[in-house]
Amino acid sequence: MDFRPLKCYGIKEGKYGVGVAVIDGKIYAVYTKNRIKAAPVIFNQNNLGERVKGIIVNSGNANAFTGEEGMKLAERMAAFLAEKLGCDTGEVAIASTGVIGVLPDMEKIEQLAEEVLKRLESSEAGVEAFAKAIMTTDKFPKISFREVGGVRVLGIAKGAGMIAPNMATMLAFIFTNAKTPEMDAVFRKCVDETFNRITVDGDTSTNDTVFLVTTEEAEIPRERFESLLRDVMLELAEMIVMDGEGATKLFHVHVYGAKSDEDADRVARAVANSLLVKTAIYGEDPNFGRIIAAAGYSGAEVDEVITLKLRSSYGEAVIVDRGRVAEGNIGHAERVMKAKKLEIVLDLHKGDGYGFAIGCDLTHDYVELNSAYTT
Repeated sequence: MDFRPLKCYGIKEGKYGVGVAVIDGKIYAVYTKNRIKAAPVIFNQNNLGERVKGIIVNSGNANAFTGEEGMKLAERMAAFLAEKLGCDTGEVAIASTGVIGVLPDMEKIEQLAEEVLKRLESSEAGVEAFAKAIMTTDKFPKISFREVGGVRVLGIAKGAGMIAPNMATMLAFIFTNAKTPEMDAVFRKCVDETFNRITVDGDTSTNDTVFLVTTEEAEIPRERFESLLRDVMLELAEMIVMDGEGATKLFHVHVYGAKSDEDADRVARAVANSLLVKTAIYGEDPNFGRIIAAAGYSGAEVDEVITLKLRSSYGEAVIVDRGRVAEGNIGHAERVMKAKKLEIVLDLHKGDGYGFAIGCDLTHDYVELNSAYTT
């Protein structure tokens, strides 16, 4: 895998980790929709220009809900990297993840960053080190890479908890050499169709950020690049859900036949977010009532004429057929649910609208992981 001209590395030491990526390119960004935004998010929104020379990320502390002092530390973090790269702070992007409401240890972050800067490299090892350094409750690093006809797209992400389909609680960094028309529109469309479709626990973080940086060296038609970018983002999004705190199963919710795409999305998200649906999937219980109830309170136009199927590598089971419960298929549905990945397929029989969401089950481990003050 060729990662040039990107250079990156990361180091994790105790509670804190720091990752640095150095690349000269045009930057696009999408941030959290939470009204309480972390200092790094506010800094980027107020200061980031159209091009960047580097990105610095720390784990172990979110620098969120930290007031004026937190903003000063965010500015210091950007100024540190800008000085090292010989550029303006408007050419540096920053990101943080970890505990909310506590000021970060900037001395520790700078100490780690000094070491990281000595070890920057354009290699798979450098990418993996960066990905590991920014992990918090993640169980594994999340990396995706595609290359087609000389166009490269590399994605690195972190996230496992506080994940909701409204920009997930995550950091994601996408690097490419592509040049294509309407890049910003393509980027935002792909974010909406991937990261904005996932949910672990229904919470939207204060720090959510997705960056796309491109060196614009290789021209590619819009449709081809959109497909390439979506593939990378979707793989990262599914990794995040599969790594959901305590998760054992990943599921897709597909909604067909809605009055509109918006209605279909409402139903898909309601089902994927439902705690009762999540616990039923963990228990491998084909409790169709929980799915139907979620569809009913979603705000979409639905009635009892619904078809509901479950699919997995173990086959397909129709549980409800146009409002009629298929009692004879319940046993097969239980077998279908034993797979690690499954699909919930709903047809509302109202129109042509389609929507989808991606979720995971909810287990005892989620409660254990989130019942203590942790990163």
